[in-house]
Amino acid sequence: MTPDRRPAHEHRHPVDLPDWMRGPAPTRRTPTRLLDDLVERQRGLNAARRAWWRWRDRTRWSDSHPHVVAVVSFVFAAVVGTAAVFGAYYLLALAMRGHY
Repeated sequence: MTPDRRPAHEHRHPVDLPDWMRGPAPTRRTPTRLLDDLVERQRGLNAARRAWWRWRDRTRWSDSHPHVVAVVSFVFAAVVGTAAVFGAYYLLALAMRGHY
């Protein structure tokens, strides 16, 4: 007999759960639950919610092509950084000439 299978005559020990676990209190009617019920009742809102969930759980292009995104983001950061440095030098040159 395998260790993961017990014979039919062996029983598990009874589990003694507290009362609050056996009979939990009903859920409270919070504003969030009321809004959730409203969205569930309205057909358009419910469809929009499900579309939002599908969009949120999609596989993003950056997840499927991480190397391409890394190279593109590096090039973008380098271009923006270079433009910022040259812009600062340009403003400094204008200030030194007195045109600023």
